[in-house]
Amino acid sequence: MAIDLKSLNHNQLSDLIARARARQDELVKEKATKLREKINALVKAEGFGLDEVLGRSGGAARGKARGKVKPKYRNPADPTQTWSGRGKRPRWFHAALTAGKKEKDLLIG
Repeated sequence: MAIDLKSLNHNQLSDLIARARARQDELVKEKATKLREKINALVKAEGFGLDEVLGRSGGAARGKARGKVKPKYRNPADPTQTWSGRGKRPRWFHAALTAGKKEKDLLIG
């Protein structure tokens, strides 16, 4: 099934690429499903459960939920606004730095 790529226009070529990528994704999913089935069969044949082999205890979630982090910085103009220092900087924090404040000036302490 040879396709003459030079004879295809832009839209036809884009469509072919999109269909090829979709088919490639299907093949990857099929292969992963078959591999998962083989692994499950091997584990069962050995008399184990998948959780035992993978070290999961009691079906616990993969990642541990993290608790709320204590605030590290406070907005001097509005003390109800705080920030833990994690994630994107709040607008008030950025504005305070632009206005000449230092990070240490905004620390809760």
